[in-house]
Amino acid sequence: MGNNQISKSEFKIKALEYFRQVEASGESIIVTDHGKPALEVRPYRDTARAPLDILRGSMVRYDDPTEPVAENDWDAAQ
Repeated sequence: MGNNQISKSEFKIKALEYFRQVEASGESIIVTDHGKPALEVRPYRDTARAPLDILRGSMVRYDDPTEPVAENDWDAAQ
């Protein structure tokens, strides 16, 4: 798969072989039409994430959750 670009005519002949190579290597290939990129064949990657994974790292700072809130902090929220 050297440069990862294959013409449509070559891809048509060896499609299953290229699918196996993409699955094994994890690298995508570009299918060209008259020398111009037309399609990309790449491994499927599930983008679904657990809700806690989405929130992980989103809190900037949480020093002391049991500390009482100062009265002037309540005034700022109004």
